[in-house]
Amino acid sequence: MPRLQLLGRIGLRFCLTLGLLLVPGLGSAQGLLPVPTLSGHVIDQTATLDGGQVQMLEEKLALFERDKGTQIVILLVSTTAPEDMASFANRVGNRWKIGRKDIGDGVLLIVAKADRRVRIEVAKTLEGAIPDLAAQQVIDDAITPNFKAGNFSAGLVAAVGQITALITGEALPAPKARKAPTFGAGEFQWTDLAIFMFFAVPIAGGVARSIFGRKLGAVLVGGGVGVLALLVTTSLLVAGAAAVVALVVTLLAGTGLGQRDNSRWGTGGLGGSGGMAGRGGFGGSSGNGGFSSGGGGDFGGGGASGSW
Repeated sequence: MPRLQLLGRIGLRFCLTLGLLLVPGLGSAQGLLPVPTLSGHVIDQTATLDGGQVQMLEEKLALFERDKGTQIVILLVSTTAPEDMASFANRVGNRWKIGRKDIGDGVLLIVAKADRRVRIEVAKTLEGAIPDLAAQQVIDDAITPNFKAGNFSAGLVAAVGQITALITGEALPAPKARKAPTFGAGEFQWTDLAIFMFFAVPIAGGVARSIFGRKLGAVLVGGGVGVLALLVTTSLLVAGAAAVVALVVTLLAGTGLGQRDNSRWGTGGLGGSGGMAGRGGFGGSSGNGGFSSGGGGDFGGGGASGSW
């Protein structure tokens, strides 16, 4: 009998130990909140901010990044469950890698609206400019009072103002100067040539044909475009190609083939409405205004959390 009791106790302990080992696994099986796609300085998954408020904050943060180099991103989510706010913020910051590469000057402001929690996560490089106590003060003075009153936009604007003021006093490397658009041989803008070829050439070709005739007009337009391309790009190859294209476009525009091709490009021919540029071709734009991670990251848990 004592032996059976001993075996029973050993079995019970084994089951308890196995259960304790499986409990963390059950928690992780529920899955953590996915890290959102980094699409801008302000990401609102709760529809708390209207379009104008998002745009205002976006412009403020984009201007600060341009002038100072530091990336600040605001993220609004409903909840961070099953993860606590600090762990979620650290995971997002290191996944996004905001802040400049080799500098790591990023700041993440996360609002979990349903949890009524907020956190300012600071990359290691900025822990001197924004120590934990300063981050807590921003939350207590700028965020909490406004959030309690239901004015989320005002709280975020006030927080951004205080955070940027703290960073401005920090001796950080100056942002790299952005290159001004040029038309040199090494930095020629192909979109500009495409727009010129599809809009200006047909118009110039029509005028030249009406004055000099189809063949002579095409030669004059092709030669003129070639000269302009040579002056702009200093490349004989590009200039020759541009001249040939302009010559062919001008010749075809006055024939039945050119008229039949118009149906493919829109009612206005190559330069008309609904043409290639109108469909987001060479001159089209997409994406989020050019925003992307700076490649910094290096979030070590610095910052502060609060609630309202």
